[in-house]
Amino acid sequence: MADLTPLLAYRWSPWAFDPSAELTPDEAASLLEAARWAPSAENRQPWRFAVGHREDETWKRILISLPGSDQGWARHAATLVVGAHTGGDAERAAYDLGQAVAHLTLQATALGLHVRQLTRFDQAGLATELDLPGAVRPLVVAAVGRLGDPFALPPDLRAREIGLRSRHPVADLLLA
Repeated sequence: MADLTPLLAYRWSPWAFDPSAELTPDEAASLLEAARWAPSAENRQPWRFAVGHREDETWKRILISLPGSDQGWARHAATLVVGAHTGGDAERAAYDLGQAVAHLTLQATALGLHVRQLTRFDQAGLATELDLPGAVRPLVVAAVGRLGDPFALPPDLRAREIGLRSRHPVADLLLA
């Protein structure tokens, strides 16, 4: 395997979050600052975020937009972050949002936090719940927190949580 910075090697997306851990205001600000500095076409920065901290109204509104199977573990995350985009070129805006969320995720890793990203949620319902302007489209929900007990997970998620991580070989990712 090629050398990889420890920040990337350590990053992973758990389902088990510590239900008592909180993000400090400085940690939350640091995540958003990292996202702010992500590359963006012509510096448009078409990303927008809604941040809910455990049990506040925004967190509750985000949580209910998730499928029931994801609510079971996501309710333990300290923070739920909605990543949305705006702008005329939706594909480019979605790409830029992806970069911003990747920066947020790596900053979380640097802070000893973990992030699991979800794209399966009620986008229209969440936009209504959060009263988002019509041009703002939610695309991802990121659960952020500290690691919890994998043995508190249901058996199917527990097996995935404690199993070995794997990735496709680089050769499988190359088009030519």
